[in-house]
Amino acid sequence: MTTLPSTMFAVIQTHDGYSDTATGPVIDAAADWLAEAEVPVPQPGPGQVLIRLRTASVNPSDIHFIKGEYGQPRVQDTPAGFEGCGDVVATGAGAEALNGLRVAFVAANAGAWAEYVVTQAQMCIPLRPEISDEDGSAQIVNPLTAMAMVDIARGDGDAFVVSAATSQLGKLMCSLGRDLGLKPIALVRRSDAVEALKELGAHEVLVATDPDVTQKFAALSKELKPRVFLDAVADQLSEQIFCAMPNGARWICYGKLSAELPKLTQTGQLIFMGKRIEGFWLTQWMTSTPPADQMRVVGEVQARFADGRWKTDVSERLALRDVVSNLADALKKGDGKVIITP
Repeated sequence: MTTLPSTMFAVIQTHDGYSDTATGPVIDAAADWLAEAEVPVPQPGPGQVLIRLRTASVNPSDIHFIKGEYGQPRVQDTPAGFEGCGDVVATGAGAEALNGLRVAFVAANAGAWAEYVVTQAQMCIPLRPEISDEDGSAQIVNPLTAMAMVDIARGDGDAFVVSAATSQLGKLMCSLGRDLGLKPIALVRRSDAVEALKELGAHEVLVATDPDVTQKFAALSKELKPRVFLDAVADQLSEQIFCAMPNGARWICYGKLSAELPKLTQTGQLIFMGKRIEGFWLTQWMTSTPPADQMRVVGEVQARFADGRWKTDVSERLALRDVVSNLADALKKGDGKVIITP
C-alpha cells in the first residue's frame, strides 16, 4: 500500500462566494484570484475517491469560477480547477471499484489544480490505456458536452448553429455533426479559421466581424432551417442570430465568453414563433442522465480519442507551480488548451 503524504502543493482561491463582475473568462494576472499554498491532502468520504493528479486542463468555466462569475460560489483557500486526469490512490465506502485506476474526472466543487484531488466516484471515468494523459485531462467537459448537445441538435433537423467554433468544444461539435450527417453552421471571430473549420466538418462558416454576417445568416437560415443554436458567447450577435432562426428555434447557452449583455429585441418571437432560450450545464446532465445512456456516450467519446478522430489541441503546458505566475499569458496563446502538470 502506498503511503500518502500529509500535505500537498495546490493553487488555491483567494476569494469567497460570487463577485459582481461579468467580464468573461479573461484575466490580466492569476495572482488577482489565486495563490500558491501547502495544504492538507484531502480524505475521501463515502462515494468519493482520492486522485493523484497527472494532468489538468483549463476551461473557460475555470476562469469564470475563480472570478466569482460561475454558477457555484467560490470557497476561499480551497484549490481551483474543475477537470483533470489522474490515478485513484484511495477510496471511500462504495467507491472501491475505482481504486488503482487511471481516470478522467470532474471535481464538482473545484480542486483539480493540486497534487491530490477528492471528487465523487460518479464524476470519474476510467480511461482506456491508449488515451494520453492530455486527452484524458480534457475528456469530460468538452467531449461529453459536445456529444450531449449535438444529440439535442439532431432531434431538431439536420442543421444547427455553433458559436465560438474555433474553441476545442466547437471543433468537436463540427466534426461530430459531419460524422452524423448533419450540417453545422459555424460562427468564428477570424476569417483565417474558415477553411480549417470546413475541413473539420462545418457545412458553412460565418465570420462574426463581417458587417453582413446577420444578412448572410438569414439567407442560410431560410435555406437550411436550423432550429438549435449551441452558444458559448451570448452577446448581441447571438440574439440577432436567434431572431433570424425559424419557428421553434432553441437558443441553448452553455457559456458566456462575451462580457456584452445582450438585449432581447423581438420577445414576440417567444410567444408567436414558439422559440425558447435555454441553458445547458454538464454537471446536471451527468447526475440526471441514466447510467446506460451515459456509458454509451462515454464509450463513443473514448473511441473517438483512441482512434484519432478527436484530439486535444494544446496551446501551452504549465507546471502546477507556474500557474499563478504564468497562467494569464498562457491563456493568450491560441485556441488550444492550457494543460497543467504537477
